[in-house]
Amino acid sequence: MAGKGDVVLIYHENNPTVFARVEDIKPDFKKDWYHITLLLLTIPTQTVTWILKDIYIEGEAFTMDDKPMRLEAVKRVVPEEVKKQSVKDNRRKPSQKRGDVVPFKKP
Repeated sequence: MAGKGDVVLIYHENNPTVFARVEDIKPDFKKDWYHITLLLLTIPTQTVTWILKDIYIEGEAFTMDDKPMRLEAVKRVVPEEVKKQSVKDNRRKPSQKRGDVVPFKKP
């Protein structure tokens, strides 16, 4: 299921229409239904909240006003430079020798 911060592609009548970022997902009082808040990446941006079943958030087709709709999660692509940099950052640095404690009082 798409989660907070994920980007999805919204299909309307089986055509890709707009990208959106998932801003929030809160459970509805009905089992397996959720309030999903989407930031539509249009100009200007718009925020919408839909009440959808969990299977619809996972990509199953549904209808709105008798028109087929579908959400498709957009796969994140991480550039090679970022991957290499994160590997370097995660390496353990050799422990440094501790320095002497210098008191601030005058003797």
